[in-house]
Amino acid sequence: MTIDPGWVGILAAFGMLLIPLGLMAHQRIPMIRQTLVAVLRMTVQLLLVGFYLQWVFKQNQWWITVPWLLVMVTVATVSTLRGSGLRSRLLITAAAPALLLGTAIPLLWFVGLVLRNPDLLEARYVIPVAGMILGNCLRANIVGVRDFYQHVRQQRKAYQLVLAQGASQSEAVCPYLRSSFMAAVSPTVATMMTIGVVSLPGMMTGVILGGADPVVAIRYQIGIMLAIFTGTAITVPMAISFSLKRCFNAYGLLRDDVFTQP
Repeated sequence: MTIDPGWVGILAAFGMLLIPLGLMAHQRIPMIRQTLVAVLRMTVQLLLVGFYLQWVFKQNQWWITVPWLLVMVTVATVSTLRGSGLRSRLLITAAAPALLLGTAIPLLWFVGLVLRNPDLLEARYVIPVAGMILGNCLRANIVGVRDFYQHVRQQRKAYQLVLAQGASQSEAVCPYLRSSFMAAVSPTVATMMTIGVVSLPGMMTGVILGGADPVVAIRYQIGIMLAIFTGTAITVPMAISFSLKRCFNAYGLLRDDVFTQP
């Protein structure tokens, strides 16, 4: 049975802030206001989402669940483009479908084949699992897409030389795509190398705190880590591939207005 910390427990949790805030004040680190704003936003956002999800889980209707998932993808897409330093108007039509497919494929695989749940859109499984996959795809997308376009810009002359020698655009961008793919998935691979020994991840911890047997929690964690890795492996190359026509001109050259900063 899960122990409910209650509101008194949450107040005690806020008491922990006295330690980092005290350290910031002692070291004169100018982050106290920023930290307090972040904590306030986190609290309000989580409370609103928590009350909303209570209602969503109780209703458990696909026409409520699916729009919420689309909202999650939309917010993740905007966050990806803001974090990548690239023009939103050029990348949004590439990032959105890439994130959608990169989340939907491993999500439905996990719920349908791993959990063997006949209700593929059961809210209490779909929404939290989608959130974990999407959050990791978001981080991978920011790293991968930004890495790809920055490398093409930094090595513009080498890229143009390959094109001048008769290579197609897909052949010319291949080395940069491989590099960005590795940069995007490497953190997940590193996590899988140390998971369970160095750290107990949130999914496993949550299932254990929910009262499940640790072996059941391990099965969940293995499944969700593989789903996350699959999602990132799908999302990054798709986002880059979908964006090529918008970000390169008819001659295969990178457009100057792709980046938000020169």
